[in-house]
Amino acid sequence: MSITLHVELGYEFDVKASAKEVFEVLSDVPTSASFYPGVEQLTDLGKGVYRWEMEKIGLGQVNLQTVYASKYVSNKTKGTVVWTPIATEGNTQVTGAWKITPGKKSTNVVLHVEAELSLPLPALMKMVVQPSVEVEFERLTEQYIDNLVERFGGEV
Repeated sequence: MSITLHVELGYEFDVKASAKEVFEVLSDVPTSASFYPGVEQLTDLGKGVYRWEMEKIGLGQVNLQTVYASKYVSNKTKGTVVWTPIATEGNTQVTGAWKITPGKKSTNVVLHVEAELSLPLPALMKMVVQPSVEVEFERLTEQYIDNLVERFGGEV
């Protein structure tokens, strides 16, 4: 038995750093990942593919470790960093994108991320685990954004 959980998040913020600087940090996956809390290990699998292994978290009686791999494609001209899941890696599929837009005195940054998490749990557990997973994913991602905002000199 297993359950599948879906989580989708979106954020938009403006930072003091230049679009060039923001793109350099976000398009370099190891650098960007260093700002995300709870990363136990990031492995470069080559050709723009990285495997993320997150620290285990406890959700009530359930201990969970998220493992996934995504392929990253950066486009400096468009100001985008897009990642798509590698289906054969881990227990989670993560898709997302950064959109970086220069402004006159700041840089606009948009993040969209979706995750499909498969857990070996009975169907009855979904109602209990889904809200906890959503809250934890949101908490970690918001801490990630706060860390990036600090790196980029603050929000505008």
